[in-house]
Amino acid sequence: MDAATRIAVIGVGNEYRHDDGVGWAVVARLAERAEREPLPHGTVLRVCDGEPARLISLWEGAELAVVVDAAHAHPASPGRVHRLELAGDRLAPPGGATSSHGLGLGEAVELARALDRLPRRLVVYAVERADDSLGSGLSAPVAAVVAPLAERITEDVALLRRPR
Repeated sequence: MDAATRIAVIGVGNEYRHDDGVGWAVVARLAERAEREPLPHGTVLRVCDGEPARLISLWEGAELAVVVDAAHAHPASPGRVHRLELAGDRLAPPGGATSSHGLGLGEAVELARALDRLPRRLVVYAVERADDSLGSGLSAPVAAVVAPLAERITEDVALLRRPR
């Protein structure tokens, strides 16, 4: 990550596995919005397949890293959004939600901690998925949260920029 980057918004997933592409869709929505209303200086929008080393390289040195990923939960409520913030030593998903990838964000956080490469603040939005089969396009309940979640992330970024 560039030294001038203070905020990293990272969409995790695979846009060719239906709802697993929700992170990419939110980042795309933020990029569209940024054309009309620029994000604060030093904000970068990126997508990642979730591989821990790549993820860590995208958030390393950031004051705030916001990660959006699809989640698997039991029982599932597709489109429900969980907001998780790194607090103390743990990033634990509530209600049994887990990443839809083989290695989850928890493992990336633990590796980053061991390597002293955590961002100053880490916020994760985990969106419960309905469909992770092969193909493109989000299910209706997951697609419905893309715009509101992009707005919520814009508010998170704006809060960081307000004087204290």
